Amino acid sequence: MTATKEPIEERRTPESYAIFLRSKRKIILTGSETEDEAREAEKQPIQMPSFPKFISVHEQRVHMKQKLAAGFRLMAKYGWDEGVAGHMTFRDPEYPDLFWVNRFGQYFGHIKASDLILVDHDGKIVRGNATVNKAAFMIHGAIHAARPDVICAAHTHSMYGRTFSTLGRELLPISQDACAFYGAHALYPNFGGVVFSPEEGKRLVNALGTTNKALILQNHGLLTTGKTVDEAIWWFISMERCCQSQLLAEAALPNGHKDLIVIDDATARGVYHNIGDHQAGYMQFQPMYDMIVKEQPDLLE
Repeated sequence: MTATKEPIEERRTPESYAIFLRSKRKIILTGSETEDEAREAEKQPIQMPSFPKFISVHEQRVHMKQKLAAGFRLMAKYGWDEGVAGHMTFRDPEYPDLFWVNRFGQYFGHIKASDLILVDHDGKIVRGNATVNKAAFMIHGAIHAARPDVICAAHTHSMYGRTFSTLGRELLPISQDACAFYGAHALYPNFGGVVFSPEEGKRLVNALGTTNKALILQNHGLLTTGKTVDEAIWWFISMERCCQSQLLAEAALPNGHKDLIVIDDATARGVYHNIGDHQAGYMQFQPMYDMIVKEQPDLLE
């Protein structure tokens, strides 16, 4: 069966992913509500998930910093921190030529919103009093400069991502989740050591391309991007798990990846349009954000 080629905006309608209509069935939950309370409950509007709205750029900035801090806490919770390696950034909503980043050497599990450092595209510190990982600037600075659509970028040395990166190939559409990256990620095949030069940053950007949301850095790890902080972090979490899934599947087969049952092109593209767009990435992150804030509320400080 051939997947439809409708634009993402037309496919991303509420009825395609959620039940949202109020039933006409009239009931009373005996023991917990009166008839008047039951009728009132039937009139309550259904709350639809949506992007937040802000009354000021300050409110938006605080919100984004808290989301990034939550992302770092999640990375630590899942064991994806590695010494001083790893960094995530987001473009400031008021000054888009500046971006916020974690300070050098701070444990992901201790990062608060107030710990983030604001830097410019020349690698100079605008706000904050701590140093910044040079590789973070070289990679993220190049991405933010070349891709104005990228608001956030995430990169850590996660176990399955860096292991999968040694295979020198892209993810295959072997599951519904993997289809979220189908045709939307690329491979950077040249590992040149720690990224300390502008030239290496430019090569990474060229490999990422103008539309891809993720990059597999060969012999290095994963890098994901998004139009929201939420989206970029979710894609990293999901891509890491997809790498784990494919590694496990290949290890279970006599001929490795050659024996995998791969989803056909038309179906994979159709699934991508349903679960791989910006809104889907944003929505997927919300349960994780709620969870980590409840567990570690100090991240919001």
